[in-house]
Amino acid sequence: MLTDMYNRLVKQFKDWQGITEQLKTEDMMAWVQTMNNISNQAKEIVNTEEIYNV
Repeated sequence: MLTDMYNRLVKQFKDWQGITEQLKTEDMMAWVQTMNNISNQAKEIVNTEEIYNV
């Protein structure tokens, strides 16, 4: 369930920020930086949800 939440959040953040495969091919470093930020944001939300709903 938490994995589903994480995956959903990553997809939503990517959509909101307009992260596409085109960016990945044009500017790999920008794509990696943005995906790392998105991943960290999603992990923080999932961890907070896990901690406070146990």
